[in-house]
Amino acid sequence: MIKAIFFDLDDTLLWDQKSVKEAFAATCKVAEDRCGIDTDQLEEAVREAARKLYASYEFYSFTQMIGINPFEGLWGNFLDENNDHFKKMQETVPTYRKDAWTKGLLTLGIDDPALGLELAERFPQERRKAPFVYEESFKTLDALNDHYQLLLLTNGSPDLQNTKLEITPELVPYFDHIVISGDFGKGKPDPSIFEHALSLLSLKKEEVIMVGDNLMTDILGANRAGIKTVWINRHNKVRNEVIPSFEIQHLEELFPILENL
Repeated sequence: MIKAIFFDLDDTLLWDQKSVKEAFAATCKVAEDRCGIDTDQLEEAVREAARKLYASYEFYSFTQMIGINPFEGLWGNFLDENNDHFKKMQETVPTYRKDAWTKGLLTLGIDDPALGLELAERFPQERRKAPFVYEESFKTLDALNDHYQLLLLTNGSPDLQNTKLEITPELVPYFDHIVISGDFGKGKPDPSIFEHALSLLSLKKEEVIMVGDNLMTDILGANRAGIKTVWINRHNKVRNEVIPSFEIQHLEELFPILENL
């Protein structure tokens, strides 16, 4: 008997990839208007520069464990007082942003650190202006809310994940608990964060199901903790060696699964 549902946040309920894409488009448009460079090429160059820079920092392995990607570093402030790694990130991100954008411009032949800085400061503003929630998220949560305990289980920095929730405040009231990996100290797929979530609800692993879009974090971690899993695969990705209990393309496909369980 399923009594609770754990939901991932990014690209499960919130369409984070679209928000990042829109923020890149709006920021790169500034450079196109100024220098006539191609927006798609600049986005790709900045993403590549960001990945390389991000992987070079001493806190990189921590960000992998907690689950914070390079593009979150381009707009998050990491004002998480409780952790030395977050303090280091907080100190580093202004330079990281400027360097990622400046290097991206340089790849396309534009040597202009002042413009790099301007774009680096513009991107976080654009990302905050562009929160997207999947159209079915609220409908699904409304229907589940009366029948199940709901828990949000998200990887990331508490400061940044809470910022995402502040700009989509309608999501928060649905959840009995919100568990953020940066608060807990380990991220999905570590089974301990799932066990922590179970203990908050005083439930057994057989009584919950995990819904998420990421095979390597949401599904792998819940599998390891002995929790049933629903992989939401909206974009027809090819499955790897991680096997979910169920696969859906739309959140409303959860209902027949829950009825059968």
